[in-house]
Parts: sequence; C-alpha cells; structure tokens
Amino acid sequence: MADVRDLMRLDGRVAVVTGGARGIGRETAETLAIVGARVVLADLDKETAEGAAAEMRENGLRASAMVADVADEAGVDSLAWSTVEREGRLDILVNNAGIAIRRPAVDLARGDWDKVISVNLTGSFLCARAAARAMIAAGAGGAIVNVASIMGLSGGGLYPNVSYQATKGAIVNMTRALAVEWAPHAIRVNAVAPTYVRTELIGPILRDPELVARIEAMTPLRKLAEPADIASAIAFLASPAAAMITGHTLAVDGGFLAQ
Repeated sequence: MADVRDLMRLDGRVAVVTGGARGIGRETAETLAIVGARVVLADLDKETAEGAAAEMRENGLRASAMVADVADEAGVDSLAWSTVEREGRLDILVNNAGIAIRRPAVDLARGDWDKVISVNLTGSFLCARAAARAMIAAGAGGAIVNVASIMGLSGGGLYPNVSYQATKGAIVNMTRALAVEWAPHAIRVNAVAPTYVRTELIGPILRDPELVARIEAMTPLRKLAEPADIASAIAFLASPAAAMITGHTLAVDGGFLAQ
C-alpha cells in the first residue's frame, strides 16, 4: 500500500517558480522545498528574489534565484536551459508571475491591455513552452501548474478588471490544450484558480475594509485566502499524488464559484 506521505514528496526534483520573490510565489517555493524539491525563484526583482532564496537556505532548504522577465522570450528560454545546466534537470514549473491593471474597459488604454496580456498570458505560454522543451528533451516527464484565478471562471463584478479576467480565462483553456498535447510526453499540466489572496497584488483592495467585507460576505467560508492555501494546492498538483490529474483547474476559493 502506497504511503500518501511519500506521494507528496518531491525529493530529487527541480522546480522553477516564476514571480517567486514574494506572495504566492514565495510561499509556493518554500512549500515545494519543504517537501524535497530544489527550487529556483525566478523574478524580475533580483534583490528580493536573492534575499528570499538566501533566507530559505538559512532554514535548510535548497533554493536559488534567477532574474527573469516572463514576457521576454529569449530570457525565458535562457531561464529553462540555465536551470537544466545548473541543476541537472527541470521537473516542475509553477507559472505564477502576473499583474493586474484595474480600470473600466472604456478607459483601459491599449498599452495597458497589451502589458497584462504580455505578462499573464504570453508569459505563461513562453514559460510553459520552454519548460516542456526541457522536459521532453530529458524524456522524464514533468508537471506544470499555472496560476489562473476565479476571475478566469467568472465575470467578477465588484470592480472592473477586464484585461486580468481575460488572461486568466485564457490560461484555464490553455491549461487544457497543453495537457492534451503534452500528455504523450508524460507532462501533466494543471492550474489553480485562487480567490482573493492576502498578497501585494490586491493591496488596494485590502486597504478598503468595506470591499473586503463584501468579498468575505460573497465567500461561503467567509474569509480571504492566505498564500499558504494556494501553495499547498500547487504542491499537490505538482506531486506524484496527482499522477492521474491533468488538464484540470482547481478552484481554491472558499466556495466562491460553487454558488
């Protein structure tokens, strides 16, 4: 009988977490390292990423940092192959890097629309493609976990955020498409769809007590999520415990989408 504790282990595996310097990315990097992975924190913010990796190493975890702009094709390809060269392999990618520009659609400039699309959607594709190329070349399979959102599965309504919602909806279906395409290579592709999480990304929301109260009232569990709630779901999807799961988007939302 398999021990579920062993199925959650990632010993010997190498994981890249984009946007790994803070928030969900930082928490995910630590969680993956705790269950045995060697983790690369990829982020635009070199100083913060290196500081986070150093702190993890001080706590006995295996972590390093690399500067990466997920919207830069050459840089993303370099991230994947540098990881393989330095760590010997690339088994897990967590596509976490993302931005939001919250403006009414009629006031949203084309440049802002393009920026969100470039980071959230194109960036996720470029990272997934680079990781898959490395995984296919190694012939050992792998796991990719994309960070979508409940806003990729609903129309929102509390405030306008159309570019973010559009990219997260696209990530949900890109997850399905890549899961089907790469299944013959034993690469599983899944996503998580978080609710509102207490991170810097929703800083303006957290500073509005009335809006936070409305979100909590709309959530059956009556609370916002913490980064650890999302990180644990990502770790599950990346682990052997989820060996038969691919093409799935797991809502981590306190029941928000069940209504």
